[in-house]
Amino acid sequence: MKARGQGATHRAALCLVLSAGIACSALAAYPEKPVRFIVPFAPGGTNDILARIVAEKLSIGLGQPFVIDTRAGANSVIGCEIVARATPDGHTLLIVAAGFAVNPSIMRGLPFDTVRDFAPIGVVAGGPYLMVINPSVPAKTVSEFNAWAKSKQGQVNYASSGTGSPPHLAAELLKIAAGIDMQHVPYKGGGAVLPDLIAGRVSMFFGSIATLRPHIQTGKLRAIAVTTVQRAAAMPEVPTFIESGLAGYEVNGWYGMLAPGRTPAAVLTTLNNSLRHALEEPDTRTRFAANGMDPAPGTADQFKALIRSEIAKWAKVVRAAGIKPE
Repeated sequence: MKARGQGATHRAALCLVLSAGIACSALAAYPEKPVRFIVPFAPGGTNDILARIVAEKLSIGLGQPFVIDTRAGANSVIGCEIVARATPDGHTLLIVAAGFAVNPSIMRGLPFDTVRDFAPIGVVAGGPYLMVINPSVPAKTVSEFNAWAKSKQGQVNYASSGTGSPPHLAAELLKIAAGIDMQHVPYKGGGAVLPDLIAGRVSMFFGSIATLRPHIQTGKLRAIAVTTVQRAAAMPEVPTFIESGLAGYEVNGWYGMLAPGRTPAAVLTTLNNSLRHALEEPDTRTRFAANGMDPAPGTADQFKALIRSEIAKWAKVVRAAGIKPE
């Protein structure tokens, strides 16, 4: 009886070992086919550019094509919903921008839960928004702009790339921090803002360095400050808001990778490791810098914490600004 019991125990242990080996073998095979990489914005923007750089690197590192699939619309909700509903096996992924954490506060009835229905892989990049003004505005610093805006309280128009977009909320945060009142003029994307901003029909705008720098270099726009704690490597001559006397003012334009919720932990670890390796390569930094961004390798838990903190931060700004969910 004793020997028979020992045999049963041995067989059970062997089964566990074999099962573990099969599972490990299956996980080691990831990815088993081309990976669909959803970009929830129009082609040509920073989101799309960064996604293509990362897709190229991950394809090399993991041995399968990472195929860009642009699904723009509804402030990224269309593309996000595709991934939220996809099979959670790591073969459908998503790159999002900072507005991902704003949408819960400005959009009613999202077809997914921003936290529960996605599995963070890692932050891809971070960088500032750049505040620019039309040169006709008599200001060269944040304090000068705030004083000018206060002298015209309620009469100054500022543009944004859309209601509830991070550039819109960056301006609303400035209004709250500086105690100024300005009128919001929303546009359909940052590119649509530029003709009116250059012509002086709107006075101020927050946008990306890559988009705005050529117009600053030609004198059509004037750079005032960047929204991050540190100066931007791409434009080190431009001060931060904090340096300019607005303590605590910070807006980080981040981008990150997500998988569907319930994606196996081992797959997420493989993706995070490959992503971090890709972001640490020197040519990745060079290519990101050309678009005013810095690679931001980190852990999935760090990205999860960032999403939660950003949701809470922007919910407060949306309420203070009186922005009504649509």
